[in-house]
Amino acid sequence: MEAPPVALFDSLKAAKPFFLLAGPNVIESEEHVLKMAKHIKGVTTKLGIPLVFKSSFDKANRTSSKSFRGPGLEEGLKILEKVKSTYDLPVVTDVHESHQCEAVGRVADIIQIPAFLCRQTDLLVAAAKTGKIINIKKGQFCAPSVMVNSAEKIRLAGNPNVMVCERGTMFGYNDLIVDPRNLEWLREANCPVVADITHALQQPAGRKLDGGGVASGGLRELIPCIARTSVAVGVDGIFMEVHDDPLNAPCDGPTQWPLRNLEELLEELIAIARVTKGKKPFKIDLTPFQE
Repeated sequence: MEAPPVALFDSLKAAKPFFLLAGPNVIESEEHVLKMAKHIKGVTTKLGIPLVFKSSFDKANRTSSKSFRGPGLEEGLKILEKVKSTYDLPVVTDVHESHQCEAVGRVADIIQIPAFLCRQTDLLVAAAKTGKIINIKKGQFCAPSVMVNSAEKIRLAGNPNVMVCERGTMFGYNDLIVDPRNLEWLREANCPVVADITHALQQPAGRKLDGGGVASGGLRELIPCIARTSVAVGVDGIFMEVHDDPLNAPCDGPTQWPLRNLEELLEELIAIARVTKGKKPFKIDLTPFQE
Protein backbone atom coordinates (compact mmCIF):
# COMPACT_ATOMS: atom_id res chain seq x y z
CA MET A 1 0.00 0.00 0.00
CA GLU A 2 1.33 3.42 -0.98
CA ALA A 3 2.13 5.66 2.00
CA PRO A 4 0.78 9.23 1.88
CA PRO A 5 3.53 11.87 1.40
CA VAL A 6 3.52 13.02 5.03
CA ALA A 7 3.80 9.46 6.37
CA LEU A 8 6.63 8.58 4.00
CA PHE A 9 8.40 11.86 4.75
CA ASP A 10 8.15 11.26 8.49
CA SER A 11 9.45 7.70 8.12
CA LEU A 12 12.44 8.88 6.09
CA LYS A 13 13.25 11.61 8.60
CA ALA A 14 13.20 9.01 11.36
CA ALA A 15 15.28 6.45 9.43
CA LYS A 16 18.20 4.93 11.32
CA PRO A 17 20.99 5.05 10.38
CA PHE A 18 19.96 6.62 7.03
CA PHE A 19 17.58 6.14 4.12
CA LEU A 20 18.68 5.26 0.59
CA LEU A 21 17.61 6.62 -2.79
CA ALA A 22 19.10 4.18 -5.30
CA GLY A 23 18.72 2.70 -8.74
CA PRO A 24 20.06 2.96 -12.30
CA ASN A 25 20.62 6.43 -13.73
CA VAL A 26 18.01 6.06 -16.46
CA ILE A 27 15.26 3.61 -17.38
CA GLU A 28 16.83 1.37 -20.02
CA SER A 29 13.94 -1.07 -20.26
CA GLU A 30 11.14 -2.43 -18.09
CA GLU A 31 13.00 -5.71 -17.69
CA HIS A 32 16.20 -4.01 -16.52
CA VAL A 33 14.49 -1.68 -14.05
CA LEU A 34 12.48 -4.51 -12.50
CA LYS A 35 15.65 -6.59 -12.18
CA MET A 36 17.48 -3.73 -10.48
CA ALA A 37 14.58 -2.99 -8.13
CA LYS A 38 14.39 -6.64 -7.11
CA HIS A 39 18.08 -6.94 -6.27
CA ILE A 40 18.48 -3.54 -4.58
CA LYS A 41 15.41 -4.19 -2.44
CA GLY A 42 16.84 -7.58 -1.50
CA VAL A 43 20.01 -5.94 -0.20
CA THR A 44 18.32 -3.10 1.68
CA THR A 45 15.71 -5.39 3.24
CA LYS A 46 18.48 -7.65 4.51
CA LEU A 47 20.32 -4.66 6.01
CA GLY A 48 17.24 -2.85 7.33
CA ILE A 49 17.70 0.33 5.28
CA PRO A 50 14.59 2.18 4.00
CA LEU A 51 14.75 2.28 0.19
CA VAL A 52 13.26 4.62 -2.38
CA PHE A 53 13.92 3.31 -5.88
CA LYS A 54 15.36 5.83 -8.35
CA SER A 55 15.46 5.97 -12.12
CA SER A 56 14.87 8.70 -14.70
CA PHE A 57 12.41 8.62 -17.58
CA ASP A 58 14.27 11.33 -19.50
CA LYS A 59 17.80 12.66 -19.08
CA ALA A 60 17.17 16.05 -20.63
CA ASN A 61 20.54 17.52 -19.69
CA ARG A 62 22.91 15.06 -21.35
CA THR A 63 26.28 16.44 -22.48
CA SER A 64 25.63 15.39 -26.09
CA SER A 65 22.46 15.33 -28.19
CA LYS A 66 23.53 11.84 -29.25
CA SER A 67 23.38 10.48 -25.69
CA PHE A 68 20.67 8.04 -24.60
CA ARG A 69 17.87 9.88 -22.81
CA GLY A 70 15.41 7.19 -21.75
CA PRO A 71 11.90 6.11 -22.76
CA GLY A 72 10.20 9.46 -22.17
CA LEU A 73 7.50 10.61 -19.78
CA GLU A 74 4.54 8.37 -20.61
CA GLU A 75 6.36 5.07 -21.02
CA GLY A 76 8.77 5.82 -18.17
CA LEU A 77 5.99 6.48 -15.69
CA LYS A 78 4.27 3.22 -16.65
CA ILE A 79 7.48 1.35 -15.86
CA LEU A 80 7.96 3.14 -12.54
CA GLU A 81 4.35 2.36 -11.66
CA LYS A 82 5.11 -1.32 -12.29
CA VAL A 83 8.12 -1.12 -9.95
CA LYS A 84 5.83 0.23 -7.24
CA SER A 85 3.16 -2.41 -7.67
CA THR A 86 5.55 -5.34 -8.14
CA TYR A 87 7.94 -4.65 -5.28
CA ASP A 88 5.91 -2.35 -3.00
CA LEU A 89 8.54 0.36 -3.22
CA PRO A 90 8.25 4.14 -3.23
CA VAL A 91 9.96 5.72 -6.24
CA VAL A 92 11.81 8.94 -6.99
CA THR A 93 12.35 10.46 -10.42
CA ASP A 94 13.30 13.88 -11.74
CA VAL A 95 11.46 16.56 -13.69
CA HIS A 96 12.89 19.21 -15.98
CA GLU A 97 9.82 21.24 -16.94
CA SER A 98 6.86 22.52 -14.99
CA HIS A 99 4.27 20.81 -17.19
CA GLN A 100 5.70 17.39 -16.27
CA CYS A 101 5.00 17.75 -12.57
CA GLU A 102 1.31 16.87 -12.48
CA ALA A 103 1.77 13.58 -14.36
CA VAL A 104 4.91 12.66 -12.44
CA GLY A 105 3.17 13.46 -9.15
CA ARG A 106 0.53 10.83 -9.90
CA VAL A 107 3.25 8.12 -9.82
CA ALA A 108 6.37 9.30 -8.01
CA ASP A 109 6.52 9.49 -4.24
CA ILE A 110 9.46 11.88 -4.41
CA ILE A 111 9.96 14.42 -7.19
CA GLN A 112 13.58 15.37 -7.73
CA ILE A 113 14.69 18.79 -8.94
CA PRO A 114 17.95 18.56 -10.94
CA ALA A 115 20.90 20.60 -9.71
CA PHE A 116 20.97 22.84 -12.78
CA LEU A 117 17.35 23.83 -12.05
CA CYS A 118 17.48 24.25 -8.26
CA ARG A 119 16.61 27.97 -8.40
CA GLN A 120 13.85 27.77 -11.03
CA THR A 121 10.89 29.12 -9.10
CA ASP A 122 8.14 28.03 -11.51
CA LEU A 123 9.47 24.46 -11.55
CA LEU A 124 9.82 24.35 -7.77
CA VAL A 125 6.30 25.66 -7.25
CA ALA A 126 4.78 23.27 -9.80
CA ALA A 127 6.52 20.33 -8.11
CA ALA A 128 5.47 21.53 -4.66
CA LYS A 129 1.82 21.75 -5.68
CA THR A 130 1.72 18.00 -6.33
CA GLY A 131 1.97 17.54 -2.55
CA LYS A 132 4.71 14.94 -3.02
CA ILE A 133 8.10 15.00 -1.28
CA ILE A 134 10.50 17.27 -3.15
CA ASN A 135 14.24 16.51 -3.23
CA ILE A 136 16.20 19.54 -4.45
CA LYS A 137 19.74 18.93 -5.62
CA LYS A 138 22.12 21.79 -4.85
CA GLY A 139 23.46 23.37 -8.01
CA GLN A 140 27.10 22.74 -8.76
CA PHE A 141 27.42 26.53 -8.96
CA CYS A 142 25.61 27.31 -5.69
CA ALA A 143 26.61 28.00 -2.14
CA PRO A 144 24.73 25.82 0.37
CA SER A 145 22.89 28.92 1.61
CA VAL A 146 21.00 29.02 -1.69
CA MET A 147 19.20 25.84 -0.68
CA VAL A 148 17.61 27.66 2.25
CA ASN A 149 15.75 29.80 -0.28
CA SER A 150 14.94 26.91 -2.59
CA ALA A 151 13.45 24.86 0.25
CA GLU A 152 11.45 27.87 1.37
CA LYS A 153 9.94 28.19 -2.11
CA ILE A 154 8.52 24.68 -1.67
CA ARG A 155 7.09 25.51 1.74
CA LEU A 156 5.60 28.82 0.59
CA ALA A 157 3.78 26.89 -2.14
CA GLY A 158 2.05 24.93 0.63
CA ASN A 159 4.23 21.82 0.78
CA PRO A 160 6.32 21.14 3.93
CA ASN A 161 7.76 17.88 2.54
CA VAL A 162 11.14 18.98 1.22
CA MET A 163 14.72 17.78 1.44
CA VAL A 164 17.98 19.07 -0.03
CA CYS A 165 20.83 17.16 -1.64
CA GLU A 166 24.56 17.83 -1.95
CA ARG A 167 26.04 16.67 -5.27
CA GLY A 168 29.37 18.47 -5.52
CA THR A 169 30.67 21.89 -6.53
CA MET A 170 32.41 22.84 -9.77
CA PHE A 171 36.19 22.98 -9.44
CA GLY A 172 37.49 24.37 -12.69
CA TYR A 173 35.91 23.24 -15.93
CA ASN A 174 35.82 19.44 -15.77
CA ASP A 175 35.79 18.48 -12.12
CA LEU A 176 33.68 18.55 -8.98
CA ILE A 177 34.71 18.57 -5.35
CA VAL A 178 32.68 17.69 -2.27
CA ASP A 179 33.11 20.13 0.58
CA PRO A 180 32.02 18.28 3.76
CA ARG A 181 31.19 21.63 5.35
CA ASN A 182 28.24 21.86 2.95
CA LEU A 183 26.66 18.83 4.60
CA GLU A 184 26.59 20.81 7.84
CA TRP A 185 25.53 24.12 6.31
CA LEU A 186 22.69 22.51 4.33
CA ARG A 187 21.01 21.79 7.68
CA GLU A 188 20.17 25.49 7.78
CA ALA A 189 17.41 24.65 5.29
CA ASN A 190 15.70 22.93 8.25
CA CYS A 191 14.97 19.70 6.42
CA PRO A 192 16.59 16.30 5.76
CA VAL A 193 20.00 16.43 4.08
CA VAL A 194 20.89 13.89 1.40
CA ALA A 195 24.36 13.20 -0.04
CA ASP A 196 24.58 12.20 -3.69
CA ILE A 197 27.71 10.08 -3.52
CA THR A 198 27.82 9.19 -7.22
CA HIS A 199 27.05 12.35 -9.26
CA ALA A 200 29.39 14.19 -6.89
CA LEU A 201 32.25 12.33 -8.58
CA GLN A 202 31.39 13.26 -12.14
CA GLN A 203 33.95 14.97 -14.33
CA PRO A 204 31.57 17.02 -16.50
CA ALA A 205 32.43 16.95 -20.20
CA GLY A 206 35.79 15.57 -19.13
CA ARG A 207 36.02 12.56 -21.44
CA LYS A 208 36.88 12.91 -25.13
CA LEU A 209 35.07 10.56 -27.48
CA ASP A 210 36.49 8.74 -30.46
CA GLY A 211 35.37 10.62 -33.54
CA GLY A 212 35.03 13.92 -31.71
CA GLY A 213 32.89 15.38 -28.98
CA VAL A 214 32.94 14.90 -25.24
CA ALA A 215 31.06 13.04 -22.51
CA SER A 216 31.11 13.15 -18.73
CA GLY A 217 33.70 11.01 -17.01
CA GLY A 218 33.89 10.12 -13.36
CA LEU A 219 35.87 8.76 -10.43
CA ARG A 220 33.95 5.65 -9.41
CA GLU A 221 36.83 4.44 -7.23
CA LEU A 222 36.25 7.41 -4.88
CA ILE A 223 32.55 6.71 -4.26
CA PRO A 224 33.35 4.88 -0.99
CA CYS A 225 35.43 7.89 0.14
CA ILE A 226 32.55 10.34 -0.33
CA ALA A 227 30.08 7.86 1.14
CA ARG A 228 32.15 7.32 4.28
CA THR A 229 32.61 11.04 4.76
CA SER A 230 28.91 11.79 4.32
CA VAL A 231 27.78 9.15 6.81
CA ALA A 232 30.40 10.25 9.34
CA VAL A 233 29.09 13.82 9.11
CA GLY A 234 25.61 12.47 9.80
CA VAL A 235 23.51 12.93 6.66
CA ASP A 236 19.91 11.74 6.75
CA GLY A 237 19.96 10.04 3.38
CA ILE A 238 22.27 8.64 0.72
CA PHE A 239 21.58 8.98 -3.00
CA MET A 240 23.49 6.65 -5.29
CA GLU A 241 23.15 5.31 -8.78
CA VAL A 242 23.65 1.56 -9.05
CA HIS A 243 24.05 -0.62 -12.13
CA ASP A 244 24.55 -4.30 -12.80
CA ASP A 245 26.93 -3.59 -15.70
CA PRO A 246 28.40 -0.10 -15.24
CA LEU A 247 30.92 -0.38 -18.08
CA ASN A 248 28.04 -0.77 -20.54
CA ALA A 249 25.55 1.61 -18.93
CA PRO A 250 24.13 4.05 -21.52
CA CYS A 251 24.30 7.04 -19.15
CA ASP A 252 26.79 8.06 -16.43
CA GLY A 253 28.50 4.68 -16.46
CA PRO A 254 31.71 6.06 -14.87
CA THR A 255 29.85 7.09 -11.72
CA GLN A 256 27.40 4.22 -11.25
CA TRP A 257 28.23 1.84 -8.41
CA PRO A 258 28.36 -1.89 -9.25
CA LEU A 259 25.35 -3.82 -7.99
CA ARG A 260 27.63 -6.68 -6.89
CA ASN A 261 29.41 -4.31 -4.46
CA LEU A 262 26.30 -2.60 -3.05
CA GLU A 263 25.83 -4.78 0.03
CA GLU A 264 29.49 -4.59 1.00
CA LEU A 265 29.55 -0.78 0.82
CA LEU A 266 26.27 -0.36 2.71
CA GLU A 267 27.47 -2.70 5.47
CA GLU A 268 30.50 -0.47 5.97
CA LEU A 269 28.40 2.69 5.98
CA ILE A 270 26.06 1.22 8.59
CA ALA A 271 29.07 0.41 10.78
CA ILE A 272 30.31 4.01 10.49
CA ALA A 273 26.85 5.37 11.26
CA ARG A 274 26.68 3.32 14.46
CA VAL A 275 29.72 5.04 15.95
CA THR A 276 29.53 8.58 14.59
CA LYS A 277 27.92 11.41 16.52
CA GLY A 278 27.68 13.51 13.40
CA LYS A 279 23.94 14.12 13.64
CA LYS A 280 24.45 16.04 16.90
CA PRO A 281 26.25 19.40 17.14
CA PHE A 282 29.56 19.21 18.97
CA LYS A 283 29.38 21.28 22.15
CA ILE A 284 32.51 23.42 22.14
CA ASP A 285 33.52 24.87 25.50
CA LEU A 286 35.39 28.15 25.09
CA THR A 287 35.73 28.97 28.76
CA PRO A 288 39.35 29.28 29.93
CA PHE A 289 40.97 25.97 30.77
CA GLN A 290 41.75 25.60 34.48
CA GLU A 291 44.40 23.31 35.93
